[in-house]
Amino acid sequence: MTAPRLLLIQPDPADPPGPLGEWLVHAGANLDVRIPPEEPLPGTLDDHDGVVCLGGGMNAEDDARHPWLAGLRSLLSSAAARDVPTLCVCLGAQLLAVATGGRVAPGHDGPEVGPSLVAKKDAAWMDPLCADLPLMQDVFQFHSDEIAQLPSRAVLLASSPRYPNQAYRIGRRVYGLQFHIETTPEVVRSWAANSRTKADAVRDSAFDDGTLARVHADIAETWEPFVGRFVDLAAGRLAPAEVRASSLPIVDG
Repeated sequence: MTAPRLLLIQPDPADPPGPLGEWLVHAGANLDVRIPPEEPLPGTLDDHDGVVCLGGGMNAEDDARHPWLAGLRSLLSSAAARDVPTLCVCLGAQLLAVATGGRVAPGHDGPEVGPSLVAKKDAAWMDPLCADLPLMQDVFQFHSDEIAQLPSRAVLLASSPRYPNQAYRIGRRVYGLQFHIETTPEVVRSWAANSRTKADAVRDSAFDDGTLARVHADIAETWEPFVGRFVDLAAGRLAPAEVRASSLPIVDG
């Protein structure tokens, strides 16, 4: 059985692959991990079967402080144009949105932080990665910016009341998740300690040991199988999504 080679991009040392990396390897993937700018990104994706892009503390268009972001957006644009299996998380999903014609802006309702639930949209029930997810999915939120407008050809897969664009697909194989599935309690605590503006936006109990242990167990139960299906998609063992022609984001459900 072929092991797909995935380019895993870590834009911020403070957001490591964590359990997500473990799930990818357990599902049979080989990871090529790059932490820019110290570890440059490849010029093309010819040597990779898929892409995973993690989160980070910077803005998706913060090129003045992080000039390498332009190259990362270009790489994600190329992945979407070629329909290369792609999974982008939090900042990664924002970068993908901007790279493919969407818009990211400061969150209109302030930071979204802490354990949360997102809900499947109708399109998710027919999606190869999302169909088997529960109706309501446990996630961890930690973002100040929002995906204010999806790319025109995006399909909305999950939503929430405060910020509707929580998960989406472009084409047949390219996915963005606004929330986190890769965190650990230790990583979350470090973020809270170093970003009081975001941490102050949520009750203190969201960061206690019991809450963090419980939510991360629930995240693993829900999202490890999802990640396994992504590896199968990258390996060609899982058929990609069917695409409906539309000139606007599909937000039914």
